[in-house]
Amino acid sequence: MESFFFDLTRHALWIAAVLASPLLIVALVAGVGVGLFQALTSVQEMTLTFVPKVGAMLIVFWVSMSFMTATLVTFFTDEIIPRIEGK
Repeated sequence: MESFFFDLTRHALWIAAVLASPLLIVALVAGVGVGLFQALTSVQEMTLTFVPKVGAMLIVFWVSMSFMTATLVTFFTDEIIPRIEGK
């Protein structure tokens, strides 16, 4: 019984990391890009760091939404539902 919960938790954490990785990678790249731009031009505007990062993350979220949904549906149908029905 304990192995069921540990295995399910491990798999759920891995799925969460896979789902969050596109957004986190884009936020990192956008932040580094804006930081370089600010360092090269000496423009220290706070909205310049926020708006491009949020815009890029929204675009990536919109593009990868079908992948995220399919991954979650597969996780639930393959891992959670059969184990609940089997008990």
